[in-house]
Amino acid sequence: MKFQVNRDVFSEAVSFAVKLLPQRTTLPILSGILIEATADGLTLSSFDYEVSAQTEIAAQVEEPGKVLVSGRLLADIASRLPNAPVTFSTDEGRISVSCGSANFTLLSMPVEEYPTLPQVSAQSGVLPAELFAAAVSQVAVAASRDDVTPVITGVQLEISENSLSLIATDRYRVAVREIEWTGGESVTDGLTALVPARTLTEIGKTFGHSGSISVAITSTDERELIAFQADKKTVTSLLIKGNFPPVKRLFPEVVDNYAVINTAELIEAVRRVSLVLEREAALRFSFSIEGLTLEAIGSEQAQASETIDAFLTGTDTVVSLKPAFLLDGLGAVHSEFVRISFTKTENPNKPGPVLITSQASKDQPGADNYKYLLQPNLLLR
Repeated sequence: MKFQVNRDVFSEAVSFAVKLLPQRTTLPILSGILIEATADGLTLSSFDYEVSAQTEIAAQVEEPGKVLVSGRLLADIASRLPNAPVTFSTDEGRISVSCGSANFTLLSMPVEEYPTLPQVSAQSGVLPAELFAAAVSQVAVAASRDDVTPVITGVQLEISENSLSLIATDRYRVAVREIEWTGGESVTDGLTALVPARTLTEIGKTFGHSGSISVAITSTDERELIAFQADKKTVTSLLIKGNFPPVKRLFPEVVDNYAVINTAELIEAVRRVSLVLEREAALRFSFSIEGLTLEAIGSEQAQASETIDAFLTGTDTVVSLKPAFLLDGLGAVHSEFVRISFTKTENPNKPGPVLITSQASKDQPGADNYKYLLQPNLLLR
């Protein structure tokens, strides 16, 4: 096997192929990257039974062949090569990588032991890559990081012919974003896919500037997969098994009591006032016709408060919220103003969850169909 390839193109392809692999694997063979050289160019692949990545790039192939090499080591080498064409060749069990004045010799891994990559079925639909990446970044922050309950470490995709909903929760908050998409002929309303949040976040970052992304959901041999394809790149992921909680029912239809605030001003105020808080403590937010007052009662040595402008509709309200969770929601709003709506509970002295949505101006709601429901106590038991 022997080929020559552009350094930047090769480095980017290797980086993409190994990005989703775990830092440590139980089987060393799964840390490898499979490189196949044909007359059409190179195909680089990785697969650890949970996720796979594959990309195709152009190269001058002198001798076709197939080789398996340590993925992260090759990625580190490729990212530091000098600015010159890369020559890659194999001789029995050794791999030679030459670029300018730099030369590396690596050991190959047994290709015959490497698993077969999953096959992708016909697409379920297509959507704009930039819109998808933005939606993932808005929703994934609300996914749980606690592996004890795997079902809420994912982002639930709910698919219909014309729209795609992304939903995540960690029991303390719920984030939902709906985006338009073009469903394929095989799509039926009610199709769902529960995708690991970490994988979906990387896919959003990788494909964010790819124009459009095609999505395919497939079931083979009791393995349910989702595949994302764009720019000659493909990522597949096993879906999380289990029933995602019906959190959409927690969102109120109409809320009459709300405040509109400048998003950047609120973020800065929350960051300042929460400096004196002890870990896991909440900030007190008092909304009135005069504005919003933030109060932090930290230790005996430090307290803080700040008042900023807020445009209140309805009655005065006081709520306590964890600043980190609130900042996640505010950072995902992507609008100059934010609307914080106050829901009610059966107990008039106990406020319900707050609903955070985007607001284009003081009087005009946002148009991105993003909703973030935040509660200081558990939303789900």
